[in-house]
Amino acid sequence: MKKNFSRMFLATSIALALVGCNDDNEETTDLTINCEIDQANPECASGFEEKSAVVTSDYMAVTNNPLATDAAYNVLKAGGSAIDAAIAAQMVLTLVEPQSSGIGGGAFLLYYDAETKEVTHFDGRETAPSAATGDMFYVDGVAPSGYNGFFQSVLGGKSTGVPGVLKMLKKAHDEFGTEEWGDLFEPAISLAEEGFEVSDRLSSSISGDSVFCKSDDNSSGFYADPDANSYFCLTDDNGEYTIPLPSGYLLKNQALADTLKDVASDVELFYTGKYAENIVEKLSQNPIPGILTTADIADYQAYMNEPVCSTYRDYTVCGTPPPSSGGITVAQMLGILENTNLSQWAPTDIDLNGGQLTSQGIHWFSEAARLAYADRGLYIADTNFVALPGGSWDSMIDKTYLAERFSLIDPQSSMGIAEAGTPEGAETWSPDQSPNLPSTTQITITDKDGNVVSMTSSVETGFGSHQMVDGYLLNNQLTDFSTEYQNDDGTLIANRVQGGKRPRSSMAPTIVLDEDGKFFMATGSPGGSTIITYVAKTLVGVIDWGLDAQQATSLTNFGSTNGSTFIESERLTDEATIVSELEAMNHVVDVSSKTSGIATIVVDGENLVGGADPRREGVAKGE
Repeated sequence: MKKNFSRMFLATSIALALVGCNDDNEETTDLTINCEIDQANPECASGFEEKSAVVTSDYMAVTNNPLATDAAYNVLKAGGSAIDAAIAAQMVLTLVEPQSSGIGGGAFLLYYDAETKEVTHFDGRETAPSAATGDMFYVDGVAPSGYNGFFQSVLGGKSTGVPGVLKMLKKAHDEFGTEEWGDLFEPAISLAEEGFEVSDRLSSSISGDSVFCKSDDNSSGFYADPDANSYFCLTDDNGEYTIPLPSGYLLKNQALADTLKDVASDVELFYTGKYAENIVEKLSQNPIPGILTTADIADYQAYMNEPVCSTYRDYTVCGTPPPSSGGITVAQMLGILENTNLSQWAPTDIDLNGGQLTSQGIHWFSEAARLAYADRGLYIADTNFVALPGGSWDSMIDKTYLAERFSLIDPQSSMGIAEAGTPEGAETWSPDQSPNLPSTTQITITDKDGNVVSMTSSVETGFGSHQMVDGYLLNNQLTDFSTEYQNDDGTLIANRVQGGKRPRSSMAPTIVLDEDGKFFMATGSPGGSTIITYVAKTLVGVIDWGLDAQQATSLTNFGSTNGSTFIESERLTDEATIVSELEAMNHVVDVSSKTSGIATIVVDGENLVGGADPRREGVAKGE
């Protein structure tokens, strides 16, 4: 049955009025904040709302949505493990934050075992179809160019890789779960059947999307999937789905509930039979037909492997290995910065939001980022297809090599665009051409036994491929591959499309250990290619600048992805002076909104201190 806006207008208006009049929430609803999906912001923010640190003693969950945090919290309270809680949270996020992640996407997960003091990595990244080729997204022999060209690829049937998050979570649960697998799906199933109130951020995201809520002829020229359009939009007086779901609308999803019930009984059902067939059929119906097969889906494997770990100051910092670039690039940034005393450039006027950045702090951090991103763009890809320099990440995070990279930083002048270095064993590649715009979410959890999960999950661009099947959205992760597979002289690009390959990611879930190997800190964030800078900023904020979990999370986002130096807008009290000082050091400064979703937990004595990103609607909760 079509959802008709006019029949529900009065109830929705009352709900919106109640939100606006809530004395406990002085923030008024604003459906226009950071809602254009573009290269600077792959997804909507929910407006900056100052938050205080949450302090507990036994366990804690931090996610980007309060309903997901509640699901994780309830599992922890009942005695479940951090892995159990992460599963419950991800299933709820599939329902309530579909623009960011879901069972149609992929994830990377780090797990700290308190008993063994070991960190394990789980890889749930999507894979390309076996028939994929380097020129898969080319049109008439030409690679897509510009944002419109990229977005046409996103919405085509070729952009979807085999979803990996479910198999990854099942593998993690087999290793470290304590509750029954099926029980962990109940919170999401109940919410899907009974309904949940559409949040301001979800409503804003639908409103700001260029595909949803169009008439059947879709004047934008992009393909709008009828199933997705009818789910996210209400009908107008002409019976067409042109009205975005308003904030406060009670949204149900029986199709997702039914899917989750089957997955709760046997995860393999998702990768075989009708679910795999439905994915393939959906992609084949696209105006740009997909090439994914049921055999590709059935053959998918999640991996359990070693994380990238390196030392920084007195700590061990562990992150994700390839195909994510997060772990190596964060380690390179920190390894470069370790050669200077960052504490001398700490923020001033410390407050709940981390205080005011200094121009020198921005300079050194951004220069280190440039150098790391230069290496990232040249060398990092799926290591099952492309070897790292020397055959491992060791040469890229080698202390001597990073000290040499540090020596390239001029204390008084930006280098502009950094060139990649030559770590030992480096081969010749051409720089990557991927726009890298993931819409993503972060789950950070510690349980009563001290075990920890840091998990970053994604469907890539906001709402993924915009194609809905069995109640969930499919990813467009294959557009994380380079748009070209070689340069003009024929030199291949490491992150080119290949059959069965996993696209490079920027996701950077991170776990930090102290000198005794005990858990000290966990964090991670959404944010496209800038994820790495958001995570590094949070680590520096805590380790070098003495900020608590919330202050480091809230601290103004800044850095560089080896282009301009970006600073989050409307966060510095003397923005003009900082910009002027940076420009005097030859920085090209970009002041704009930067939508992160950082979720952080830090150990402080006997307590756990949690911070949820004030730019998103998430919360920290525990006891």
